[in-house]
Amino acid sequence: MKKPFFAVIYLLFFVCSFAQSISQKMEKAYRQFEVDSQLRHAISSLYIINAKTGEVVFDRNSQVGLAPASTQKIVTAATAFELLGKNFRYKTEFIEQHRRLDIMGTGDPTLGSWRFSNTGETAVFDSVISKLRAKDILTIGDLRLYKTFDSKEIPSGWIYEDIGNYYGALTTDLNWHENQYNITFTPGKKVGDPAVISGVDSIYRYLFRTNMNVNECKTGPIGSGDNAYIYFIPNDRAILIQGTVPMGVDKFTISGADPNPVFSLGNAMVRYAALKGISILDVSVDDNFSKDDLFPKKNEYDPYSVISKAGLLYTHYSPSLDSIVYWFLQKSINLYGEALIKTFAYEKKGFGSTDSGVAIVKDFWKQKGLDDEELNIMDGSGLSPQNRVTTHAQVEILKYAKTREWFPYFYQALPTYNGMKMKSGSIRDVKGFCGYQRSTDGNEYIFSFLVNNYNGRSSMVVNKMYKVLDVLK
Repeated sequence: MKKPFFAVIYLLFFVCSFAQSISQKMEKAYRQFEVDSQLRHAISSLYIINAKTGEVVFDRNSQVGLAPASTQKIVTAATAFELLGKNFRYKTEFIEQHRRLDIMGTGDPTLGSWRFSNTGETAVFDSVISKLRAKDILTIGDLRLYKTFDSKEIPSGWIYEDIGNYYGALTTDLNWHENQYNITFTPGKKVGDPAVISGVDSIYRYLFRTNMNVNECKTGPIGSGDNAYIYFIPNDRAILIQGTVPMGVDKFTISGADPNPVFSLGNAMVRYAALKGISILDVSVDDNFSKDDLFPKKNEYDPYSVISKAGLLYTHYSPSLDSIVYWFLQKSINLYGEALIKTFAYEKKGFGSTDSGVAIVKDFWKQKGLDDEELNIMDGSGLSPQNRVTTHAQVEILKYAKTREWFPYFYQALPTYNGMKMKSGSIRDVKGFCGYQRSTDGNEYIFSFLVNNYNGRSSMVVNKMYKVLDVLK
């Protein structure tokens, strides 16, 4: 009768010894990491738990809020699955009445995107054109696009260096082509030569029809990549381009943030319709369309509902949320995160606002037991340097996700780096990874690893972080 008892004791001793050895190995690896010269003036945090038992395997500074960069996207993605559901779809309505075509959106970040079969220009516009032709309409007097989201388009803390570039694209209720456009340069023959603009996507050429734009982009060394930055202030016509593009290629293309995606959508619609034999005589953007027009008080006359019921021509639906989250995490698309944050507010309060969406995220996780000060966030993508998140909070959210029915879609969306399923994050002097790892012996771990204010090359810090995380393999 004593054998089973001793067998259990031995098993517990073995498990504890193994867990202790992992903790000891991690402690040794982390100590080496902390004393590295690149971390001399940095602060770092690493928090690891056993995914099955919840036991803490390693904890260093897990309650210290750090800038998470794009690792914050796991917070937005998990919240989206919970609040919206994996089958959620955005809708954009095209309404025709008396030869006027109205476009009303709900913040779909995939409208016009090249990533999905049903969101590109041809797929969207052909559906509208076919409906117009079915009604024998070959001329539209006015194409009207409506903006109802918060006029505060820039999330708190976003910096001038970011908002002119594709990864800093702002979001509204009518987005188009992921709110970005391409500029093509012809580099010079030697380093320091001017890099001349040789092409701009057709519907965005209006941005460069002004003498207020300044191109100071130069030619960089061969293989130096995209080190060009586009600067502009929203609602201003001036664009400044600085930095370098590499020598040794005939052409080099960079992507900028569209300062007016609503107008770009209208412009694209006019051009496409003309190719199909339908004339659109005028385009206007109504940014004074009140949310009260969309959500009137009870028994109040609602002109929008009258229009939508009488003249709804076509409703475009986005891909489902699980597909949107896949690209959001795989390619770290900031626009998708900012759209989702505003969508939380739009769905709950009827008005798309970043600040309201952030408050909803914090409140949701507070109800799940997290201290809301652990999620001191300003946006949905992690681009703001003012974001502060603890590694403890990220691990708790990842642990929660593992218990939900939508987890397989969430897990599939996580990229693979260093042979590990994890989301990366990077802004200036910030690097992070958080995700899941199954070791060769079958143990599963959930981790978050953040470093702020390191010095030197980011690639060197990344390799050193990988070396620490390799202990979990």
